[in-house]
Amino acid sequence: MSTKNKVVTFGEIMLRLTPPGFRRFSQADSFEVIYGGGESNVAVSLANYGIPVDFVTRLPNNDLGDCALMEMRKRNVGVNNIVRGGSRLGIYFLEMGAVSRGSKVVYDRDHSAMAEIRPGMIKWEDVFADANWFHWTGITPAISQGAADATLEALEVASKLGITISTDLNFRKNLWQYGKASHEIMPALVNHCDIILGNEEDAEKHFDIHPEGVDVTHGDTIDAKAYISVGQQLIKRFPKCKKAIITLRGSISASHNSWAGVLYNGKDLLESPTYQITHIVDRVGGGDSFMGGLIYGLLSYPENDQHALNFAVAASALKHTIYGDANLSTLDEVQKLLKGDASGRVSR
Repeated sequence: MSTKNKVVTFGEIMLRLTPPGFRRFSQADSFEVIYGGGESNVAVSLANYGIPVDFVTRLPNNDLGDCALMEMRKRNVGVNNIVRGGSRLGIYFLEMGAVSRGSKVVYDRDHSAMAEIRPGMIKWEDVFADANWFHWTGITPAISQGAADATLEALEVASKLGITISTDLNFRKNLWQYGKASHEIMPALVNHCDIILGNEEDAEKHFDIHPEGVDVTHGDTIDAKAYISVGQQLIKRFPKCKKAIITLRGSISASHNSWAGVLYNGKDLLESPTYQITHIVDRVGGGDSFMGGLIYGLLSYPENDQHALNFAVAASALKHTIYGDANLSTLDEVQKLLKGDASGRVSR
């Protein structure tokens, strides 16, 4: 893979605190520590697959900021363009769900270093000097006006340089609290994008785009063809977009999901195989692992959207078996699942 295939991701990495053993918050007398976030998770996936990748963020100049930095270095993610400043690292608390009890997230990220980022703090021309792909998500502009403005600044530079731009729409209702609604901010940002990933809720909440006659709140049967209208509407709304991808999650329970995806390239609707994930270890980061797999697939198989989609779904199915935010599956493991080997046999 040439160094020109370098990817840059931009967003907030946080301290994740989780009660051990599927305990509820009210039962917790300790928390397990993980560092993760949507865009850093994508970066870790790509680094695992051998793609050169830089993660850009703003971290406090303290021990917790150092720990987040070390986590990225440990995963072979480039950190040279991370800026330091601010007083605190964002935190989120995760109560892991099981069976019929869903997971819960409590955010504590107000006034974090990343929430207080402003345009001009990052030299985007330098960041993109040797890159050809830029990825961001709808989480970053939801944090604060400054983060939204810094995202737009990055997108304008990336567009000017002709860099491929992807987004995961990632609607998070609990984050849009600074006085702007997502539909006021997101369209101007998504206008710059070549690749748009989301699910039916993301498209509906951000842009009032939704498939007709689909209820995804329960059940395991999803008609992928029902989502062609979502892809068509996204590409019509954002003319620069070349591919719209929708993840399809059927929630039988918190521990058992079906998982698939569709890709609409302006002409064809491509459908992936559907995986039954019957014993979920950790579903957080499932969409990020899909995005990481998709970027890898589109870079590695530029003439084969079907293979890129299938790779993304297989990679993210494996992520559901891994504790933590990031997908630590290897390229060989994803390829093995793609070939139909889901046996889980011991490798010795």
